[in-house]
Amino acid sequence: MSGGKSLNKPIRRIAVVGTGVIGASWATLFLARGFDVLATDPAPNAQSNLRRFVDTAWPGIAKLGLSPKASPEHLSFTTDSRQALADADFVQESAPEDRELKISLFAEMDKAAPADSIIASSSAGLTMSVLQSACKHPERCVIAHPLNPPHVIPLVEVVGGAKTSPEVLQQAMAFYASIGRKPIHIRKEIVGHVANRLQAALYRELAYLIDQDVVDVAAADAAVSWGPGLRWGSWAPICCFILAEVPVGFSASWTVFRSRWPLGGNNSGTLSSARNSGKPSSMERCRRPRTARSSSSLASGTTCCWD
Repeated sequence: MSGGKSLNKPIRRIAVVGTGVIGASWATLFLARGFDVLATDPAPNAQSNLRRFVDTAWPGIAKLGLSPKASPEHLSFTTDSRQALADADFVQESAPEDRELKISLFAEMDKAAPADSIIASSSAGLTMSVLQSACKHPERCVIAHPLNPPHVIPLVEVVGGAKTSPEVLQQAMAFYASIGRKPIHIRKEIVGHVANRLQAALYRELAYLIDQDVVDVAAADAAVSWGPGLRWGSWAPICCFILAEVPVGFSASWTVFRSRWPLGGNNSGTLSSARNSGKPSSMERCRRPRTARSSSSLASGTTCCWD
């Protein structure tokens, strides 16, 4: 709640603050879903660059499917951010990743946007607790981090800050799902969120293998794109791991995996500590998918076993 008002209202007009590559892609998606979009960016040539992006991307997104009211004509632009925010039902911020700039920007957006409008940030490297620190209504501020380009890649990582309300998290999740995205709720703030950290971990290993002359660059890319990349896109990595270990049991398989490749961060004692306490670890609780399916039943399609 913000000022005693519910933030659960119809969304028809979206303000896009920052129209670089990410902001322009968001604008394209919102237009394709039939929203009115009012974009703002102080950069020189921002309006012409944005319209060029939308015009170039439109034929491709049209092939993916347009809402009945979808039109590039519903795009407006102003350099006055207060004007862009004044009547916005929802705000998607995609300004440069500068800590002080974003803190100041969020305070300004908080003042200018209607009190019952959610303010979402595309930030990849800053946490919402930092961004909302100067806001008078921090409870309506939330991270909604996409993978580039958001008008094509469905994933949206939704994570609140210390003062974000649970209601806003739920409403943000529902909004992104309603426009055809795949939102995931990240329960704890961590720099880089989840997807980028996973990509970084894989990239570090690729760089190591190339540096050690185990493979060349082309072979390293092929090892991912023609192997686990194809499998992960259909079943996801943990789901694949579970399906592969059924005969021996997930707990035993996970123990062997960890003995060979220790986990990063401070998680090295999680499994043994959980056993000593008599409580199952997070990974042990993942022993079976919510819906039991065999690998053969999944092989006929591209449905993840968690769905």
